[in-house]
Amino acid sequence: MNLKPDFERLRKAVNHLEADRVPLCEVLIEYPVQSRFLGRQVTADDLVAQVEFWTRAGYDYIPLTVGMMAPGKVTQESAISKLLKQTMQRDVAGAEDEKSWNLELTSFIHDRADFEKFPWDVAGNLDFSKLVEVADFLPEGMKVIAVSGKIFTLTWMLMGFNNFATALIINEQLVADVFRRVAEIQFKALDKIFDMPHVGAVWVVDDLAFGTGPMISPEAFRDHVFPWYKEMASRCHERGLFFCMHSDGDLRRLISDLIDLGLDLLHPIDPTCLDIFRIKESFGDQICLAGNVSNELLRSGSPEEIDALVKELISKVAPGGGYCVGSGNSVPAWADFNNYMAMREAAMKYGSYPVKV
Repeated sequence: MNLKPDFERLRKAVNHLEADRVPLCEVLIEYPVQSRFLGRQVTADDLVAQVEFWTRAGYDYIPLTVGMMAPGKVTQESAISKLLKQTMQRDVAGAEDEKSWNLELTSFIHDRADFEKFPWDVAGNLDFSKLVEVADFLPEGMKVIAVSGKIFTLTWMLMGFNNFATALIINEQLVADVFRRVAEIQFKALDKIFDMPHVGAVWVVDDLAFGTGPMISPEAFRDHVFPWYKEMASRCHERGLFFCMHSDGDLRRLISDLIDLGLDLLHPIDPTCLDIFRIKESFGDQICLAGNVSNELLRSGSPEEIDALVKELISKVAPGGGYCVGSGNSVPAWADFNNYMAMREAAMKYGSYPVKV
């Protein structure tokens, strides 16, 4: 099986064409997994080692984040939390407590006054250094997927979900204004990303749903979120990039909207609440599907179970293109390494086109 990176392999899958094999696809593989694979430590600052991992592991791209919030867990050390601490004075008990600056535990925009004093200019000073640096040592055929966006999640985190949900009803203009300012920052990032020829796609990581359905009404998404993503998709397509999204949860009430706004690839088809075979049957000719290998199975299953699942996914979802093998969320440090390797190896074993399993 050819492990040499070839971004056209992924592009063919997105366009519902068969390449030489079914691509591998993840938006996040935590560094302990990368370290175990390479046999040496991989850190957030070691781009050379990261590129080596994504290359040797069989991926056709490396995902790199440029935006106000990175994928995965938002910690008190995140850039947005640091800038808030540096630029906002909080007249609250425990303001010196690090938890008071952690977006997972607190919020900052509760009314119009908070919106006006929020340091939007500082928040918009994004770091592109890794995206620029990586161009010097990408192997031939490999591209970067720029992970950017998170318009919905960052908006409700800045407002606090309860306050955000209430304001959608009683102060909708404030919510719309926060969405607009967040989107403007993410679009500012896009403008710079588009000048980098080694970037092949944009990937929005923005959870829109619980396991039981959308986090807000589909109508609210259509009013306040999807128009921004439609514009983002349009700008990507104008420049020859494709547009991807990661969202956990039950997206059945939203998937038609996501297709209509121009989304090319949807990840991870959450196996806790979605049947990928039904999604393939209903929408498989309109959008590329990626993922669906349960994280719980990656944690506590066996390599044999992983092998059987990947075989079934490839046999039922991959023919004709439009599918990439990947996890049901991401590959966290707590995943069983042997199970991660079993997922990769099964993709190589069964994923040659034409599919014969």
